[in-house]
Amino acid sequence: MADNATHSYISSFFLVGIPGLQAFHCWIGIPVCLLFALALLGNSVIIITIKIEPSLHLPVYFFLCMLAVNDMALVSSTAPKMLGIFWLDAHKFDFSICLAQMYFIHTFCIIESALLVAMAFDRYVAICIPLRYTTILTTPMVTKMGLAGVIRATFMVLPCPLLIKRLPYYTKYVINHAYCEHMAVVKLASANTLINRAYGISVALSVMVLDLGLIATSYIKILQAVFRLSSQNARSKALGTCAAHVCTLLVSYTPALFSFLTHRIGKKVPPSIHIIFASLYLLVPPTVNPLVYGVKTKQIRDRVASLFLPNKKISGN
Repeated sequence: MADNATHSYISSFFLVGIPGLQAFHCWIGIPVCLLFALALLGNSVIIITIKIEPSLHLPVYFFLCMLAVNDMALVSSTAPKMLGIFWLDAHKFDFSICLAQMYFIHTFCIIESALLVAMAFDRYVAICIPLRYTTILTTPMVTKMGLAGVIRATFMVLPCPLLIKRLPYYTKYVINHAYCEHMAVVKLASANTLINRAYGISVALSVMVLDLGLIATSYIKILQAVFRLSSQNARSKALGTCAAHVCTLLVSYTPALFSFLTHRIGKKVPPSIHIIFASLYLLVPPTVNPLVYGVKTKQIRDRVASLFLPNKKISGN
């Protein structure tokens, strides 16, 4: 380890943004700002709609409300700094604030994954054992599942900034990223980072393997139950209730898996492509989720229409 007498610790990082595309930062900021605004607006509408409509006071919509709150927190922890970089050339980021952003981003991502698991379980109970739906997914149970997801994420991510705080940062301070991502920060340390890397990849793998495994198990059970139904109409109706959740899964996990794999094994992938996908992973799902549920869920669609078009009669179809 370098001698503290000859080296001083850095106090801030320099976030590049998207390497190789600095000349286009002002233009890139436009879709980022649009996604940020749409995410806040769409999720706010979802939360308000569920709150004021008694018929939506069901477990599936409580989970959706939790997802909307988490999505707003996730996009708010990311987009403002991106816009500062793209539009104001505010590249400097205090060391402690960078660690705080890193912590909240990864925490909200793991909470999102836990909520998607909870929503898959909700669909499993609703389709496979519908007669026990109200006795299994009670309001206290829904609350406990939400709290379990928050607690898991909080304590899984907490060691990451604590382990980084023990590392010396002397000379390297330029982060080739648009936000403070765990591995991007760890790589700048002037010491052995094996523990940090091992812990980071173990958290990512454990969350993805466990959560995707539980979601896959739920949908295997759902498909088995659906194909046992004799009526084609009943099959379509049962699968239709899962459509919004499946779309959310694809939107959430596809860029996440791409970002994870390119960061570890995609050495030939240009840094700009990796960072664009890593940014889309944080910005697109919070924007698309309320649109998906608004379009696919008739109760939400009708209630939103009645809010914005109060004089228009809503069709019963």
